[in-house]
Amino acid sequence: MQLLRWPKLVLLGCMLAAWLSFAVGASAVHAAAEGQAAQQASAAGPAVVVIPAEQTIESGLEAFLRRAYKEAEEARAERVILTINTFGGAVTSAEQIGELIRKSPVPTTVFVEGKAVSAGTYIALNAEQIVMEPGSTIGAAAVVNGSGDLIDNPKTVSFWTKMMMEAAALHGRNPDIAAAMVNKDVTLSLPDSGISKDKGQILTLSADEAQKAGYADHIAGSVEETIAWLGLDSRDRIDVKPSPAEQLARYLVDPYIRTLLLIIGVAGIALELIVTGLGFPALIGAISFGLYFFGHYVAGFAGKESIALFVLGLILLILELFVPSFGALGIVGSISLIAGVMMAASDPLSALLSLAVAIVLAAIVIGISIKKFGHRGIWNKFILREKLTADKGFVPAETKVPLVGREGVAVTPLRPAGTVQIGEERVDVVTSGEFIKQGAAVVVTKAEGTWVFVKEKKETV
Repeated sequence: MQLLRWPKLVLLGCMLAAWLSFAVGASAVHAAAEGQAAQQASAAGPAVVVIPAEQTIESGLEAFLRRAYKEAEEARAERVILTINTFGGAVTSAEQIGELIRKSPVPTTVFVEGKAVSAGTYIALNAEQIVMEPGSTIGAAAVVNGSGDLIDNPKTVSFWTKMMMEAAALHGRNPDIAAAMVNKDVTLSLPDSGISKDKGQILTLSADEAQKAGYADHIAGSVEETIAWLGLDSRDRIDVKPSPAEQLARYLVDPYIRTLLLIIGVAGIALELIVTGLGFPALIGAISFGLYFFGHYVAGFAGKESIALFVLGLILLILELFVPSFGALGIVGSISLIAGVMMAASDPLSALLSLAVAIVLAAIVIGISIKKFGHRGIWNKFILREKLTADKGFVPAETKVPLVGREGVAVTPLRPAGTVQIGEERVDVVTSGEFIKQGAAVVVTKAEGTWVFVKEKKETV
């Protein structure tokens, strides 16, 4: 029995080792890339650091900007040029990025390249200067859900309106314009700049309108023109770009991708433990979990403690299959695994929801797989399912049923067992409890397996 368990345990151990190697190796590559970029920035001396924010605003962008601003500070840069071209994104990430810009010792000038919509507007308002490309727009910062529909919750709208107004007032911009960009119930009329908004609309400003309203400090056609307008064209320029690891992490921390990775991870490991034994599900599951933690590690959310908790939980779940613990190892392992996943995410509650969805969907996949491939499962190692039939090469015991009704003579006394002679065959028999003397005539009453029952034959006249 033990020989059947150890290959599975060794296989899962190899999968776990491969997963740890992947996570540590990828993290080391990311750390080396960061160190090289930081060394380049430090060696450049006072400079202008150009940082792109040309994507959906989410936790991956936030993590990249934290690293980029840190490099700008280490390089003692005179200015950060933050290029924005986005339709917006997560409000929580925008808040964190706005705070990063406000607290940075290096002043920021935002260059709007195309559009700074929704959360992108909030980020731009936290900068000291806003420079816009001709034809670009800023505004339309109403709060929407994942489907793009406006959220009318008064508390949410009031909160975000206040945040926008405070960001606008931070550098002397008209807070009423910011309110009109968020709240459809706000009316606005600014005759001097020709800007107005009726109730039920959301304000969006073109580059020219933004400059007239004091929301854009300058209009420039490129980052180079912006640097020249700031009088910093004699400074060295450092372009900080996302590393390959950060670009990958941007997708891996997306809520939909995160949930998909958890589904594949849970289903893969569970299928390997329960069904196949081939190793492929465990490998795919380990890679999925590795990508989940790698993405969150690079994004700055997952620490070593969250990875350690997850690994501990996985080990305990594996041990539950081989060590009798009455479910204790499974319960502790499940709690540890869930805690590791939650601690690795930027929003633990959101991660818990993703994990719950993953478990439900993975359970469906596992159920279908068990129904179709259950005969190959590990549980069959603990259950004797093999039939010892003649068609599989086993020689069955000779059946005694044909003896029923035949007559014979007791060769030995039957007390109640003994031997009788039936034709030319000596047969071991047993009575129903009565004693039959040697030489008495008997008749076979029934046969069950190898047991033959007889009774004494009474003489009739």
